[in-house]
Amino acid sequence: MTTAVAAPFRFFALHVVRTRRLGPSLVRVTFGGADLEHFHSDGCDQSLSLFLPHPGQSEPRVPVELGDGWWQAWRELPDDVRAVMRSYTLRALRRDPGEIDIDFVLHTPAGPASSWAARAAAGDRVLVLGPAIADNRAIRFRPPADTGPVVLWGDETAVPAVAAVLETLPAGTPAQVWLEVRDPGDVQDLPTAADAEITWLIRDGACPEGTPLALDPLRAAHLPAADRPYVWLAGESGSVKALRRHFVAERGLDRRRVTFVGYWRHGMSEEQLRATA
Repeated sequence: MTTAVAAPFRFFALHVVRTRRLGPSLVRVTFGGADLEHFHSDGCDQSLSLFLPHPGQSEPRVPVELGDGWWQAWRELPDDVRAVMRSYTLRALRRDPGEIDIDFVLHTPAGPASSWAARAAAGDRVLVLGPAIADNRAIRFRPPADTGPVVLWGDETAVPAVAAVLETLPAGTPAQVWLEVRDPGDVQDLPTAADAEITWLIRDGACPEGTPLALDPLRAAHLPAADRPYVWLAGESGSVKALRRHFVAERGLDRRRVTFVGYWRHGMSEEQLRATA
């Protein structure tokens, strides 16, 4: 007897349903498509890969056969033809109708994904490499069963994941949250039933690269290790590493209780970042 094992990830052909500006630096793009019937995720910080067309293309160009060798075949396409690939966090999944939301940061200067998101319109076609199995390795927020307070830090690229986490925390869960954005207009109302203290920090361009504004406030925060906190950090790689050092080296927190994810790195494109991984 042969047992079939479902692949945890697959490609989904989707199209833009609508867009909405969330602030000066943020835009939400809602995608739909029949393929979403097979899209499954139980995670708050579900990562996925988005494939975008170049200007002048009607759809992203990828290898004809999207099997096990798709990565190498995609890499071998010409630079000006090969679909732009960027990593994002799922903001929301809805079933009726079938839609997903992805929030984009509009960087300055704009990269290819920011440029695409700024001009995205209903009907624009994309591909998503996303989860076909609800519990998958691209979900990072996994607090231990004995977790006391939850501590979250993120920059603007992690706001969607933090917002999703806060929406799902049980009522009364103690949570301390620090979010860093570059414009006061990017501050959002984040609904939650948790007992959450949310601090927004506005960058003015004065802090050195890789130095999070939240580092000094975090050092001053009362967070005893005996309370069994769970820490989740995501955003620019240098900032994430600095904050992880604070929790593990300075506070002596068990490293297994600290989840850290570098979404991007100053001065590097995603292609360059992947090449160094």
